[in-house]
Amino acid sequence: MSVPMWAWIAVIGGLLVVLAVDLWIVDRGEAREFSMRQAGYWVTFYVALAVIFGGVLWGVFGAGKAGEFFAGYITEYSLSVDNLFIFFIIMSRFAVPRAYQHKVLLVGILLALVMRGVFIALGAAALERFSWLFYVFGAFLVYTAVNLVREHLKDEEEEFNENLLLRWVRRAFPTTEGYVGSKVTVKIDGRRMVTPMLIVMVAIGTTDLLFALDSIPAIFGLTQDPFIVFTANAFALMGLRQLYFLLGGLLQRLVYISYGLAFILGFIGVKLILEALHASGVSWAPEIPIWVSLTIIGATMVITTVASLINARLTSSKGEETQPEQV
Repeated sequence: MSVPMWAWIAVIGGLLVVLAVDLWIVDRGEAREFSMRQAGYWVTFYVALAVIFGGVLWGVFGAGKAGEFFAGYITEYSLSVDNLFIFFIIMSRFAVPRAYQHKVLLVGILLALVMRGVFIALGAAALERFSWLFYVFGAFLVYTAVNLVREHLKDEEEEFNENLLLRWVRRAFPTTEGYVGSKVTVKIDGRRMVTPMLIVMVAIGTTDLLFALDSIPAIFGLTQDPFIVFTANAFALMGLRQLYFLLGGLLQRLVYISYGLAFILGFIGVKLILEALHASGVSWAPEIPIWVSLTIIGATMVITTVASLINARLTSSKGEETQPEQV
């Protein structure tokens, strides 16, 4: 599918307008906490926007491209939900006031969009020139899937380990003891200092970079069309900060989500390798149609989410039964 430049400009411009309206409505005035009702409305709006966009793709380019978009969107959205676990840990680790958390997430999402845009451009150019990279991407996704399961089986509380860049920022810049509103820098006694808000944003941004390393190979395993890859990522990220507040404590209850994501990444990795073999003329290697990928990805996320919620309810019931009766 050859997408004309005007379509790229229209989509990117439209997303920027929606984001600007989001910012004006949500972030105007004094900082305040994000309500569950607000979060629910915005998440519904962004999901509906993605569905409408997929419908437009279907009408213009056919069911195949629409299927690729929805498969990519669900995969990227699922990976984004998993990423919220790390965001939750970072927010707790740096004790970010709840009223400013949505601003931190906004910066993180904008950084993610920029970095994924760069990775998409580099990945598309590299795959077009070096077809053997499909094997590398496939093996990397399988490796990532195995690591996800291994880390989950450790059954240890997740911790955020500061990376080299974050440690360097801490050492290089004088930092205030506490937050100064939502400011990232402040002048105290004639000396310019950074606030913990900047440290948190660096933590979120560098974490986004690692997330992009997983998500971009995953979606290239479903489609090699840069337009589909970019739009699926963009729509998956747009409502992420509202989803963070909507899920809230539910994040800690989705105990099987890692298994579902590991299965999806492993499946896409094997799919990439099989399709690379098929393209190389290996007769026994099948070419998996996009509707099969979409069905497997969607069913996996539904099953793991429902199983997690059932497990949480059973655990809660057992906890209530073991509590001593009040006399």
